[in-house]
Amino acid sequence: MTLAFLSRKTGKALKKKGQTLATAESCTGGWVAQAVTSVAGSSAWFECGYVTYSNAAKREALGVSRKTLLRHGAVSEATAREMARGALERSHAGLSLAVTGIAGPGGGAPGKPVGMVCFAWAQGRRVRSETRRFKGGRTSVRRQSVVHALRGVLKWL
Repeated sequence: MTLAFLSRKTGKALKKKGQTLATAESCTGGWVAQAVTSVAGSSAWFECGYVTYSNAAKREALGVSRKTLLRHGAVSEATAREMARGALERSHAGLSLAVTGIAGPGGGAPGKPVGMVCFAWAQGRRVRSETRRFKGGRTSVRRQSVVHALRGVLKWL
């Protein structure tokens, strides 16, 4: 399944459910937002995207707590959940997704290797999160993350 096909499918599902999407991205650098807005008519179902690469940006733009970042780190399900909640609370979207991870080639550490990516999806008071480990170089890890984030939206819907 191509990314373009997946983006169109996500848009159709959101539109069918009467939902709009907000994204909160770190390691993907806005790639999810770019993928979905490449679909003509995406303004009917895409609200906004936040690219919060630094911890300061995560705190200031999305309200991720300093305590969460200190205790769990930027690459954690706890941070992804707060990013997703923050995007939802700061937008008019009905559904949000968040992605934070280590795309490489450097930056990995014991327990948090290159390719580890944390995701979260939020709607109303419900939040679901998970962690995946992807193989490949930086571009591959980022692309796999975009695909997984959109598949998560489809699964949620």
